[in-house]
Amino acid sequence: LVVALLAPAAGAPGQDPLLNVCMDAKHHKREPGPEGNLYGQCSPWKDNACCTANTSSEAHRDQSFLYNFNWKHCGVMPPKCKRHFIQDTCLYECSPNLGPWIEQAGSSWRRERILQVPLCREDCEQWWEDCKDARTCKENWHKGWNWATGTNRCPWGSMCRPFRQVFPRPKDLCEKIWSSSFSYSPERRGSGRCIQMWFDPAQGNPNVPVAKYYAERKGSRPGQGHDVAPESGRAVRARPCSVLLLLPLVLLRGGCGGCGVRARGSL
Repeated sequence: LVVALLAPAAGAPGQDPLLNVCMDAKHHKREPGPEGNLYGQCSPWKDNACCTANTSSEAHRDQSFLYNFNWKHCGVMPPKCKRHFIQDTCLYECSPNLGPWIEQAGSSWRRERILQVPLCREDCEQWWEDCKDARTCKENWHKGWNWATGTNRCPWGSMCRPFRQVFPRPKDLCEKIWSSSFSYSPERRGSGRCIQMWFDPAQGNPNVPVAKYYAERKGSRPGQGHDVAPESGRAVRARPCSVLLLLPLVLLRGGCGGCGVRARGSL
């Protein structure tokens, strides 16, 4: 009976829990799927997205409801620079191909985050090149802002400086600005070994095979992979509530006998 109750929670045979998934974060959908009306730079993900059309539209605003974040904290951000931050936001909100790098966040506004996503070197280098003359007062944009007015402002005593001074190299920009959400990859676009912020959807999503490659690598390491998937937040959320409610009743009635400890441990 216990086996029968648990069977629906197991998922499709061979389905990797790191592939085609959405983060458990502030604006993400629970599951990826088609979104025919994604706006502007988020449109490459319209065939399979973790974001809604409304989220994609807000991602293009100077100050949106998404996070009340103001790109213009040190003056107007040049359009050629801003487009990279819009694309970065679209990748974060919309991509279903970041599963291998999703980690628990322990934050009040999101349960999961991405960590050290290998961003293709051209994407990092062009981002830095187009933003080197823009100005900012902080290296890490995830924390340390003055939120007294309800939106981010430079901390007291900080100075606005060109990006090229705050981030001397493309690697510094990609790895430091969002608390190591990205890592600077030496791999090039099209290599199948790095995530692209920019791509032509007519050619397909190049990040699908990249996610598969890293998911397989992660699964092949000792102590990782499918055998530990039930411990992840995503696997727990995927279990039907009926399993969690009925299983203790089965155990109390002695239906599992000596396997009770193992069954509880698997939850």
